[in-house]
Amino acid sequence: MDMLLNPLNRRHRLRCDIPVMPGAFPLVGHLPAIVCDLPRLLQRAERTLGSHFWLDFGPAGHLMTCVDPDAFSLLKHKDVSSALIEEIAPELLGGTLVAQDGGAHRQARDAIKAAFLPKGLTQAGIGDLFAPVICARVQAWRDRGDVTILRETGDLMLKLIFSLMGIPAQDLPGWHRKYRQLLQLIVAPPVDLPGLPLRRGRAARDWIDAQLRQFVRDARAHAARTGLINDMVSAFDRSDDALSDDVLVANIRLLLLAGHDTTASTMAWMVIELARQPVLWDALVEEAQRVGAVPTRHADLAECPVAEALFRETLRLHPATTLLPRRALQELQLGQRRIPAGTHLCIPLLHFSTSALLHEAPDQFRLARWLQRAEPIRPVDMLQFGTGPHVCIGYHLVWLEMVQFCIALALTMHQAGVRPRLLSGVEKKGRRYYPTAHPSMAIRIGFS
Repeated sequence: MDMLLNPLNRRHRLRCDIPVMPGAFPLVGHLPAIVCDLPRLLQRAERTLGSHFWLDFGPAGHLMTCVDPDAFSLLKHKDVSSALIEEIAPELLGGTLVAQDGGAHRQARDAIKAAFLPKGLTQAGIGDLFAPVICARVQAWRDRGDVTILRETGDLMLKLIFSLMGIPAQDLPGWHRKYRQLLQLIVAPPVDLPGLPLRRGRAARDWIDAQLRQFVRDARAHAARTGLINDMVSAFDRSDDALSDDVLVANIRLLLLAGHDTTASTMAWMVIELARQPVLWDALVEEAQRVGAVPTRHADLAECPVAEALFRETLRLHPATTLLPRRALQELQLGQRRIPAGTHLCIPLLHFSTSALLHEAPDQFRLARWLQRAEPIRPVDMLQFGTGPHVCIGYHLVWLEMVQFCIALALTMHQAGVRPRLLSGVEKKGRRYYPTAHPSMAIRIGFS
């Protein structure tokens, strides 16, 4: 951790009477520690500064971070805005649901949410669409014998998302290339010159948006067809409020983004945990054999409690989304502090998903915490999907994908008499590594 903090910046200072975490570097602030070792950064800050402190997010500025359990309630507080997300990533998330509040958010969400509910997904045949794609991919892993797991789950997720859009197989390489260029907008310096990431990312976004507009036109021309995109367009056109196609296109692009990296990371960690703990693999195989086939409807997911518990516990211990930014519109009481209006806030989802106040033995991977529970799933149990007005619209879609993947993996590998095994280390010097934060992390999984 010490190497990730600036040794020349050790002076303790206050900002609005709240301590600032020392160790920020010029320009990039605490980003090296946030990206590489966020758990220990939060632990050190809480231990030395208390429950409220400022972290420096470099280009995004200082965000007041609170590890008090009250901070989770900010996700549904009427005086807390999500607009800061658009200011931090305007090129990528401008005009999308995640960066909107109030009436604009409700209008856009209400226009498309029916397509993402279990009934809408079942009617669109999404499970039937995904099952053969997932099975074909895990069969390819079995035949190859070993894979770099994050790279493979990332490619699988892109294939699933592109299949939702009905992209022909011969067009997939072009979409892959444009998507990779689009992701450059996440880290692009604000310099718009030929050949630089900002210019390439904008060009890729414009290309993708043009393709999505054609999908929308095709969906309207063939209204009788089924599928998620057709259902989104149909629901959008039936909505009571007149919204421009720009809103629809931006949120279909959001589906492309949100459904890839975060889901691929969780899927990779599920395989890693199955390889680490043979008892988990045995339990999953037993369930898969009992079920006998990959489920295709949400009504079938109740038959797969082990697969669902594996998904939920992986997401808890290895959250793909670790932080959420917000802005206080009015003065707030947060824990024992008064937070001034206009304060930029950081809600550390990672802290809450691994907090001893919320979970027994939080550092242990336990399926039992899900399999043996009597009460329904609480908002805090699915905090990676948010809560309140901004709960993730893709929650049911991801739930279906993950259970399908687990059952397909268990059936395919067990039929060949093999199981996942770690071929490279996951932990390094006690530090927890996250695939989304470390896309170069080359964890290899063998099947033998």
